[in-house]
Amino acid sequence: MRNIKRIFIHCTASSRKTSIEQLLAEFKSRGWHAPGYHYVAMPDGRMVKLLDEEKVSNGVRGYNQSAINIAYVGGIDAKGSPTDNRTIEQKAAIVHLLIELRSRYPNALIMGHRDIWGANNPKAWQKACPCFNATREYGAI
Repeated sequence: MRNIKRIFIHCTASSRKTSIEQLLAEFKSRGWHAPGYHYVAMPDGRMVKLLDEEKVSNGVRGYNQSAINIAYVGGIDAKGSPTDNRTIEQKAAIVHLLIELRSRYPNALIMGHRDIWGANNPKAWQKACPCFNATREYGAI
C-alpha cells in the first residue's frame, strides 16, 4: 500500500467539453505511461476513475509517489485564461470523493496543484491550477 501524504486538486486546463478520450490522448502524447490523474470530475458530475489508487499518476512532479491526483474538466475560459469554471455538479462530486478519500487517507493534506510551490506566497505560484484555493475550500474535510 502506498503512503499517501497529499491529495492534489487539479483542473485539466481545457475546454469543459473535453472528453476522457481526449485527456488520455494528451497524456500519451506527452510520453506518459500513466494518466495525470487518478480521478476526473466531468461537468455533469460523473467522477471517472482513470487509475487505481495503488498506482502512481503524473499529477505533480516530485510528489506523485505519495499522492492521489483529482482533476475537474475545465479551468480555462474561452480565451484560454485560467478561471474557476467548475459546475455545481463537479463541486459536489469532488467533495463526495474527498470525503471517501479522507476515510482511507486520514492524514493526507488536501491541496491545489499550485499550492505545492507557494501556499503562503501567491507570488511564488508557478501554476494557476486548479484556479481556486483548494486548501481553504476543502480544509474542513
